[in-house]
Amino acid sequence: MKLFIRSAIMVLLVLVATTSAWSQTQEKTPQKITLLEEHKDANGNIVRKVQFFKDGMRVTQTTVSPPMPSFKDRKPFNVDTMNKDSLLVYVDKTNYLVALLYKRRRIRQYRAVFGPDRLKDKTYEGDRATPEGWFKILSVNDNSNWGKFILLNYPNDESYKKHKDAKSKGLIPPSVGIGSAIGIHGTYPTGAKMVEMGLGWTDGCVSMTTEDIMDFYKFIRPGVRVYIKK
Repeated sequence: MKLFIRSAIMVLLVLVATTSAWSQTQEKTPQKITLLEEHKDANGNIVRKVQFFKDGMRVTQTTVSPPMPSFKDRKPFNVDTMNKDSLLVYVDKTNYLVALLYKRRRIRQYRAVFGPDRLKDKTYEGDRATPEGWFKILSVNDNSNWGKFILLNYPNDESYKKHKDAKSKGLIPPSVGIGSAIGIHGTYPTGAKMVEMGLGWTDGCVSMTTEDIMDFYKFIRPGVRVYIKK
């Protein structure tokens, strides 16, 4: 009974935190996204000049997205027979990519975006950076804004170590906290363009389109490992 109560309290805290995060993040989120220019550079990267409104101001930004590795096959799987210990979520921030590996074989991949500076590792609350390293799935929750919210065990021991080291080196203010409520989720109903255009908009979470998150979550169970790399 005590374990059930603790679990219920944790889920409630996550729902409150994600609802609060939504209201705060919505104010920072690009709106009315318009593609002005698009071409490929000499390395095959997609270069886009994008215009949008944020905080009431018009912003023009250039994004550079590596080509998505070719993989379109989404074969059906009986998820009830899958061993969660053989499943790995692989997040590649450089290539805007989330892949699902089962028994070391790629079975799904999705385009994703992160915090505004996607190659920055998270060290404190409010830096809007997506953490790097090994994590686990804690829970999978419905979310009216993002389709699903898949909570990671951030902060974990390694996260606390990075946070402490950054403070000891004077890289972050001594009074800041480490942050929480980091997960994988979809976008708001009209936000799919942000993923397509490579616009980082989250407060540190991993975001894919809501259509993709609804496919992704079918495979996910608490305890599944997640590796996030630069």
